Amino acid sequence: MAGMKTLIPLLFAFAAAAANAGDKPMQIEGSFDVKLTPQPPAEGQTWGRQTIAKTFHGALEGTSRGEMLAAGTAVKGSAGYVAMEQVTATLEGRKGTFFLQHFGLMDKGTPTLKVSVIPDSATGELTGLQGTMTIDVTGGQHRYTFTYNLPPR
Repeated sequence: MAGMKTLIPLLFAFAAAAANAGDKPMQIEGSFDVKLTPQPPAEGQTWGRQTIAKTFHGALEGTSRGEMLAAGTAVKGSAGYVAMEQVTATLEGRKGTFFLQHFGLMDKGTPTLKVSVIPDSATGELTGLQGTMTIDVTGGQHRYTFTYNLPPR
């Protein structure tokens, strides 16, 4: 019986660890190629519109398609953009799709950007995916850092 008293708390600890395995955020990095294609404005539209086509390389392998809206101002270095893109990819060997939502601002040359997985948008083996992405463009090279949670299989 003494062995059972030791075994039961251990089993509960393993069960709790397994249940929380998806809670610790993972972080991956990689690169992507992007093609932005200007689209004709709608009647009376004063902002720009472009389609997005990306190919992701690295721990996130896949493609995306989306659309971006952007507006500039009379003040040099100030602008904003929003975008939606649907990613079809493999992550941790799991295949599926998910949507990313972009919100970017440039305030007199100072940029801010938030890119998030839209809650409950993931499908297939990526169902339950949550996360945020940062994007860095240096020397014409596009790189991403993706911080995410993916529930256990």
